[in-house]
Amino acid sequence: MNEGIARISLNRPDSLNAYNMEMRDEFSELLSLVDTDNEIRCVIITGEGRSFCSGADLTEFGTAPSQVIARYVRWKRDVWTQMLQMSKPIISSIHGYCIGSGLEIALLSDIRIASSDAIFAMPETRLGMIPAAGGTQTLPRNSNSSGALEFLFTGQQFTAETALRYCILTRLTKPKQLAVETYHLAKQLTHINPEKLKAVKLCIQSGQDHSLFDSLAVEQRLAMIGF
Repeated sequence: MNEGIARISLNRPDSLNAYNMEMRDEFSELLSLVDTDNEIRCVIITGEGRSFCSGADLTEFGTAPSQVIARYVRWKRDVWTQMLQMSKPIISSIHGYCIGSGLEIALLSDIRIASSDAIFAMPETRLGMIPAAGGTQTLPRNSNSSGALEFLFTGQQFTAETALRYCILTRLTKPKQLAVETYHLAKQLTHINPEKLKAVKLCIQSGQDHSLFDSLAVEQRLAMIGF
């Protein structure tokens, strides 16, 4: 941790940070620690080496009786809900490959900054599966439905510029500036009252799940009580 900023780095660079069960367990534990540490105001998620995350480690699927069982084992720790319920801002700082589970991690973050050379994809359908870590829900919530369907149907790779155009990303930066820009943004957030940031997250999440009328009522209630 540095000045109220926690940095969680996916660290399997030899496999381009392919997401396996060991990584899942460590990631889950760190998310729990971050969420309960009052000194931490903001979280940065990044990847070591040449990639953010190249997706699920498919070699683990070969050790299970079926893809269904392999996925069931992965779900024993619900990292996705941990991220969704995190009270603190989460920034994904993306470089290299951001594929499958990696993109799903990014989409569950609050802010996504990527280097201009990053590559994205949701390839599950091409592998005979469908996304199972929220991709069918988080992608259209950030992009538009037609764009999300194209990416999900085809599994094709797309550039950082395309991701920005479809609102999958918050901003782009030059590769050498990614770490600096991410840190500067995180630092800005540490100066804001954490209860206000939490309240804004609650309001936005309510707007995604309820009618405009009900969501405006939530916003008004939180504003009135000075959440």
